[in-house]
Amino acid sequence: MNIEKRSIVILFVFFLSCGKNIKTVTKVENMYSKIKKELAPDKRTELFDIQFHLLNGAIILKGETTSKKALSRLQDSLKYSQVNFKSEVRILPDSSLENRQFAIAKNSVINIRSNPKHSAELGTQGLLGMALRVLDKKGDFYRIQTPDNYISWVDKGGIQRMNKRDFDLWNASKKVLFTNNVGQVFASKNKNSTIISDITLGGVLKYVSEDASFYKVTYPDNRIGFIKKNEAIIYGSWLKNLKSTPENIEVIAKKMNGFPYLWGGTSTKGMDCSGFTKMVYLMNGYIIPRDASQQINAGKTIDYHLNFDGLKKGDLLFFGKKATADSKQRVTHVGIWLGNKKMEFIHSSGNVHISSMHPEQPNYDDFNRNRYIGSKRYLNIVDRNIGNLKEQIKL
Repeated sequence: MNIEKRSIVILFVFFLSCGKNIKTVTKVENMYSKIKKELAPDKRTELFDIQFHLLNGAIILKGETTSKKALSRLQDSLKYSQVNFKSEVRILPDSSLENRQFAIAKNSVINIRSNPKHSAELGTQGLLGMALRVLDKKGDFYRIQTPDNYISWVDKGGIQRMNKRDFDLWNASKKVLFTNNVGQVFASKNKNSTIISDITLGGVLKYVSEDASFYKVTYPDNRIGFIKKNEAIIYGSWLKNLKSTPENIEVIAKKMNGFPYLWGGTSTKGMDCSGFTKMVYLMNGYIIPRDASQQINAGKTIDYHLNFDGLKKGDLLFFGKKATADSKQRVTHVGIWLGNKKMEFIHSSGNVHISSMHPEQPNYDDFNRNRYIGSKRYLNIVDRNIGNLKEQIKL
């Protein structure tokens, strides 16, 4: 065979091989997309981030995941399809965190960001004493998962990392719940003493002792402080006696009236629309999804005809863009129905305030009336996306 013919044959084999490899990669990517859509559709609550590379005729899987099930399904599918592959995927958390794969928030509010840097978008917040899973580390930031399963990054200064034993001891300990919107923890039993830190509504610390005026408490990092008793309550007693009623939803919601809007905020220092609804429900004993686009997927659908018929105080109202033939529904805002004759609801937009759906009311909200897309009921609804605090501890 002359050189020219040999070159043509080699070139033909090369292109044949390339075509086969491209088809294989495409096949693998399709498998991955299907499994991700089924088992890890929302990257805010489940990581399944895999890339594919060709090396010496094999598909190399790289990336990270929090779902062993999704990765196992992908690997089984590749084996069944007789795809030659090697997995280098990290299952989080892994050994890089050693045995400290848990943490407790140790500041009044911790800022949890979309990426491991201070300039990144604020995704959500955590409150003092909040229990967290630690998934990964990058520089001075840790990737964590909050009780509502939200995954993002927090600066190391905001958390106290723990092993499983210490984490379980913290969770099982007697605690004090702060019930004022804002306040301080003092160094001694004197409101004029040194301030250990600020504290916000929903913050919890470990109970040590009490007298007529103060609770003595411990922080996750073992700092000692004192909280005024008229601003707090024993957590277990609060939860045992808590009545999660529409009326209490309204009381807690109005307690935050006038609070500033903060994109990504979920605390009384500032809150976005879903951060507000989340905080209101937390103080009524529920852990609900983080974002409005997640909250609409929980609970019981109410008001199918969008005429506010059948709504009850405490129901969540959702706003955004309705689905069309060319686009899916898009949820961008949420509020809480107050259920009075004025057709009022309370929401965080600019600040927390009350608006109305009745065109004759002075606080009529024409903008949101025209983008109303539905409502959900959470109270007394059994839903795997709605966590009931009373079911999580022994009372």
